[in-house]
Amino acid sequence: MKNFFMLLVFFAVAGSVSDVLAVDWNWKGDVMYRYQIDNPETKDNNRDSHRLRVRIGGFPVISEVLNAGIELSTGGSNPVSRMQVLGEGFTAKSFKLNQAYIDFHPMAYGLDGHVDIILGKRAVSESIIRVNDLLWDADLTMEGISLHYGKDGRKHPAGLSAVLGYYLIDESGDIENDPAFWVSQLAWNGNVDDNSFMIGAGFYNYLNIAGTNVSGWAYKDKLFNNSGTGSGTPAATLKYDYDVLEIFMHFDAGLTGKVPLKVYGQYAINVAEDVDEENKAYLFGAKLGKAAKPGRWEIDANYCYIEKDALLGAFTDGTRFGGGTDGKGFEVGGKYMLVQNLMVSLKYYNHDKGVGSEDAGEGLDIWQADVVVKF
Repeated sequence: MKNFFMLLVFFAVAGSVSDVLAVDWNWKGDVMYRYQIDNPETKDNNRDSHRLRVRIGGFPVISEVLNAGIELSTGGSNPVSRMQVLGEGFTAKSFKLNQAYIDFHPMAYGLDGHVDIILGKRAVSESIIRVNDLLWDADLTMEGISLHYGKDGRKHPAGLSAVLGYYLIDESGDIENDPAFWVSQLAWNGNVDDNSFMIGAGFYNYLNIAGTNVSGWAYKDKLFNNSGTGSGTPAATLKYDYDVLEIFMHFDAGLTGKVPLKVYGQYAINVAEDVDEENKAYLFGAKLGKAAKPGRWEIDANYCYIEKDALLGAFTDGTRFGGGTDGKGFEVGGKYMLVQNLMVSLKYYNHDKGVGSEDAGEGLDIWQADVVVKF
């Protein structure tokens, strides 16, 4: 609560001087209430939980060449979830720093604001090009340096988009041995008649991962189904390196009556040395409709398949098959905008753990019912 109070004081002070500084503070926030049912095939009873997520921040447009962002959110030490499980005798829930970044996009030297240099901690969909959650959970906020061309936050204007980034996973005082990774992505955004599309590829070059002990940076010191030695502190050590090549696309069209249709897909393979099996992953799906105005709806369904060492499991979607890799299955969900800024949704996950192991077929069903307010 102390952090939240300090943020409110900051907002109040910032607002009082906004006219003097001529800054558009661009306040944003959202509140999500979730009821979730986890139904593992191997257990007799479900786990039912009520959860809450709150995010609030200011994203000032300081000048035509400079933006910034500061955001607090609920959540604990899990990097792929900002949800707070309710209970614990009505205790106060904590806020932590979720985003803090500087975005410099110079107009000089013929750049005309098309190149962004971003420093700090920023949402994954604004740090890199992210079509869906095969590689990265939506709640993740990356920490490091990004260089963008033709990418404006989550938006990708027509033409070429390019991303180069360096992100730090852990810091031990010796940069030569710290786990980190480089990202390089290229994508083309085009139009065919009244339809739009994106097609692109990315390469994720992880550093100091093979032989690295995950204690201290992987949530609960887990390997998240990646190959390794040991199963917990202090012995959980990753066996392989991860150099992941990704190909991604989406195609947006309108059906009869102008109902939007979006088809999307991702394919990833770990091309690191000594990894020649259980190294592939893919996801494909479609979304019909768009819940952008009151009374509008959308339905989204996809299927994913992730082999054991295709991806670094610590940062993939944290819900399906309990997070990590070595699983497959589908999810289907629907959203409806009840009134302006109020969304209700329902999602169902049906996944199996262990696609390439003896536990193949261990199922996990999850239901999520959400109410979300944005402001």
